[in-house]
Amino acid sequence: MTFRLALSGLNAAQADLNVTANNIANTATTGFKGSRAEFSELFSVSPQGVSNVAIGNGVRVANVAQQFSQGNIDFTDNNLDLAVSGQGFFVLNDGGALAYTRAGAFQVDNNGYIVNSQNQRLQAYPTTGNGGFNTGALSDIQLVTSESAPAATTEAEVVLNLPANATQPTTSPFDPADIKSYNHATSLTTYDSLGAAHTSTLYFTKTANTNEWNTRLYVDGTAVGTPQTLQYSNTGVLTSPTGGQVTFPGYTPATGAAAMNMTFAFDRSTQFGNTFSPTSVTQNGYTTGRLIGMDIDSTGVVQARFTNGRSLALGQVALANFANPQGLQQLGNTNWAETFGSGQALKGQAGNSGFGLVQSGALESSNVDITEQLVNMITAQRNFQANAQMISTSDEITQTIINIR
Repeated sequence: MTFRLALSGLNAAQADLNVTANNIANTATTGFKGSRAEFSELFSVSPQGVSNVAIGNGVRVANVAQQFSQGNIDFTDNNLDLAVSGQGFFVLNDGGALAYTRAGAFQVDNNGYIVNSQNQRLQAYPTTGNGGFNTGALSDIQLVTSESAPAATTEAEVVLNLPANATQPTTSPFDPADIKSYNHATSLTTYDSLGAAHTSTLYFTKTANTNEWNTRLYVDGTAVGTPQTLQYSNTGVLTSPTGGQVTFPGYTPATGAAAMNMTFAFDRSTQFGNTFSPTSVTQNGYTTGRLIGMDIDSTGVVQARFTNGRSLALGQVALANFANPQGLQQLGNTNWAETFGSGQALKGQAGNSGFGLVQSGALESSNVDITEQLVNMITAQRNFQANAQMISTSDEITQTIINIR
């Protein structure tokens, strides 16, 4: 009886050492969660229960419980390295089955998908047409390899001040090549539907009427439409046209692109003092762009950046949480699978209630405290030695009995 009791203690101490050894071996494993050996005592139980003088039958391993405390966040130079600060797991597509992990060392495969070292694809919520994300579906994130499509200039805003003391030019008619036929000019780059750049120039000419100016648009040296009138009040505020919107009829580029119809907003222009001062000239068109990088924000939104200054949302990284994370089944490679004990995966977005934030350019290190594990190792060693001594003592007692004459 004593031998069996001590043997169960040896087995328990050995299991404790094995768990500790596994924890220590994975102190440098990204996203690893340490475990703890839990034990329970054994009794021979009859239909009437346990006797009040029962001694017990030893010990057994009741559970090897995973500890899902937060590991340290270590920063890296790779934007695709992701860490969850708080609760939640990354969702992976493992050949059609879903796996969950805290290890966010991702890369791009030859098809442009974001994968880990086991070629499991990171899951995200796809984009919708209105700029949001479809949180009811999961999809593989794939980087855009084609060029970003151009957009023709349709609107521009001109913020400037025209001098109140300006006089009508003495040279007539207007000629863009003759600076004496107009007062001032400013230029901006505009784009056609094929992404080709064009130089658009606005010319401003003071008329004979008080506080009145004519503005003309030339694109690549070609006049577009007719002169448009800008009327200011005696306090220098634009009064006409209503709303400050001036539309010039279509200019057909030589590139074969569609006609360019541009509306210029002068509502923030003024007529003060004696200085011509353009403050801001902006437009809404852009040329084609090549992919130059990718950014992932704290809510998991993946943005592709292009050389034309545009960015495109590719999806939002999906996170999952469980009512009982300790019930997850370990799959190896720091992956877990959903079980009945863990409860069904609750999927959501980073930053929402119950989910942590995503840190790009960082990895979550193992949550194993090496000092604590060394202390556990010493404790388990002492337990092993004590049970071994118990066997030795029992052997001596048995030998004494055998030697009785």
